[in-house]
Amino acid sequence: MTNAAPVTGLLLAAGGGRRLGGRPKALLPHRGRPLVENAVRVLREGGCRTVYVVLGAAAQEVRARADLAGCVLIDNPDWAEGMGSSLRAGLEALTRSGDAARAALVSLVDQPGIGAVAVARVLAAHRSGDSLAAASYDGKRGHPVLFGADRWADITASAMGDRGARAYLKAHEAEIALVECGDVAEPYDIDTEADLGRLQ
Repeated sequence: MTNAAPVTGLLLAAGGGRRLGGRPKALLPHRGRPLVENAVRVLREGGCRTVYVVLGAAAQEVRARADLAGCVLIDNPDWAEGMGSSLRAGLEALTRSGDAARAALVSLVDQPGIGAVAVARVLAAHRSGDSLAAASYDGKRGHPVLFGADRWADITASAMGDRGARAYLKAHEAEIALVECGDVAEPYDIDTEADLGRLQ
């Protein structure tokens, strides 16, 4: 199987922005629109045919204010437990969907410095249902991360707290295809008030 097979974008956008005074990250303004819209566009322009968006904090407000037409929206009632719960919710929804996706490309809503070129590079590393790939920045693993469908059950079982798939990735480090993206993207997070200056 080549990378022409369907790869679904899985956007984790449930965070409540605790260090941002409780402002949900999905709704932070970026280029005149909610940040979540930028993240969806990046996944689509990078080659993801379908985009699943996991919502949590202020989910109803995000649905009302953001244009997420064509996306599959997943509400994660356990979003406050951390990123692991959102990753589980997204992969479980993908597993139940019965669509033809053979891999999920996972990205985070609060990394606007990562654009479509980086997404396309990681997506191109997809080879089979067993694929495991991640963007790297000067050799350090980051997002987005690609998980072949054969790995979803094990990742779902290990995704806990705010660590997401970190434990799984550490245990399978030798199997990860690292895709250097440091020349085309910046993997900073929007976590604090000081980081807001990076938004336009």
